[in-house]
Amino acid sequence: MNRVDRIQGRRVGIVGMARSGVAAAELVAQLGGRPFVSDVLSQRELEEPISRLEKLGIPFECGGHTDRLLESDYLIVSPGVPAANEIIRKAADAGLPIFSEIELAYWVCRGRILAITGSNGKTTTTALLGEICKASGAPTVVAGNIGLPFAGVARQVPENGLAVLEVSSFQLERIEQFLPYVGILLNLTPDHLDRYDTFDSYCAAKYRLFENQTPDQYAVLNLDDPVTRAHPFPYASRQLVFSVDERALPGQSPDGVLQRGGRLVGRLAGREYDLIAVDRIGIPGAHNHANAAAAAAAALAAGIGPDVVAAVMERFKGVEHRLEDAGSVGGVHFINDSKGTNVDAVIVALKSVSGRVHLIAGGRDKNGDFTRLLPAALGKVENLILIGEAREKIFEHLGRHIPVIMAKSMADAVQKAYDAARPGDTVLLSPGCASFDMYRNFEQRGRDFKERVRQLTNGRTNGRTNGVTREA
Repeated sequence: MNRVDRIQGRRVGIVGMARSGVAAAELVAQLGGRPFVSDVLSQRELEEPISRLEKLGIPFECGGHTDRLLESDYLIVSPGVPAANEIIRKAADAGLPIFSEIELAYWVCRGRILAITGSNGKTTTTALLGEICKASGAPTVVAGNIGLPFAGVARQVPENGLAVLEVSSFQLERIEQFLPYVGILLNLTPDHLDRYDTFDSYCAAKYRLFENQTPDQYAVLNLDDPVTRAHPFPYASRQLVFSVDERALPGQSPDGVLQRGGRLVGRLAGREYDLIAVDRIGIPGAHNHANAAAAAAAALAAGIGPDVVAAVMERFKGVEHRLEDAGSVGGVHFINDSKGTNVDAVIVALKSVSGRVHLIAGGRDKNGDFTRLLPAALGKVENLILIGEAREKIFEHLGRHIPVIMAKSMADAVQKAYDAARPGDTVLLSPGCASFDMYRNFEQRGRDFKERVRQLTNGRTNGRTNGVTREA
């Protein structure tokens, strides 16, 4: 799409000075617009983005939003800024258009977009699909919630290129024309209920991914997910399905990628493709096999050959912060699942780890129901080490059933988990919460966990920590 006219000469207010906000400001400035950036954080907390803005001569304010934002032609809102924010309410009351950063970037992206959303598995699927696209020889960028703002790379995508994007419900709330050539909805489970009044409103935000599609585009949907399977699909795009349940649609072969006889089999426009044996997929676990099937369906829809798809699926080993091997110390294995920011992600992580587990959880609560962890945790989680703002709530939900250890920090949590563990055990960081009470993002949290693991010595304390300890 080429809508540079929506940027040139326009006054663009940008709410939020995180990565996507700064990238949006830079894009607007590059294309002849007049950006103004505003954030509620203090100048001391925003040294790095302020330095970037000052070098580019982009005006900004920090320490709170003022009505100067309302002098804009429209606003670009960072994903973390809720609709209830006072300046957003004022802008809406004034009839000021409000867009997300992915909408802005879409206006200048010339290539096709392959967009992935869902409650869990987005980062893994985005990274895998990105590697498949790169291996096909197509010019490819991988961006969005995976770490690189779309606005920072959108202009780099040529007409024959592909933009593989991880997109969140927050970003989809504020789209207008955003149109993916392929949209993938991986699954829907309760998440972000601190932002959405109901689960249905959360799901509705996710389904906006498909609202601008026509019969020339594709929607990839999860046949194994009960919510997406039951949800009506009143959109015009061509539907592809993916499934790793051998019992799904017996005797039928819809377009998409299904597991049959221990293999992933693809079908598109009347052609079938025998892709790969499931046990040869490089990322283990049924949930990851589903992610691989979704990526394969999208890749086939984008015209990528089945041999390329299969080769990359076999060699791809996963992404940082998602069930990432963080090493072993004294016979204790450490796994970094900092990307596990909701209850269902923790359940998946627990099912993926064998043996005794010491689970580090907590952070900023997203109105999660932690009692839902019990079936996966009982008999497997030896100790629950709790950090962050949500630790008291998690203790209330689970403390009668699982031994709990309170920790003051990540360093304290890693040390206490290590002291409680025996050789052969696993210490799993899978917080089930957002990171913003203690960290800038989940990446910083995961890297802190790995650094604390590296700092451990092989000296061990005597005995194990048992029962509820509340000294922290």
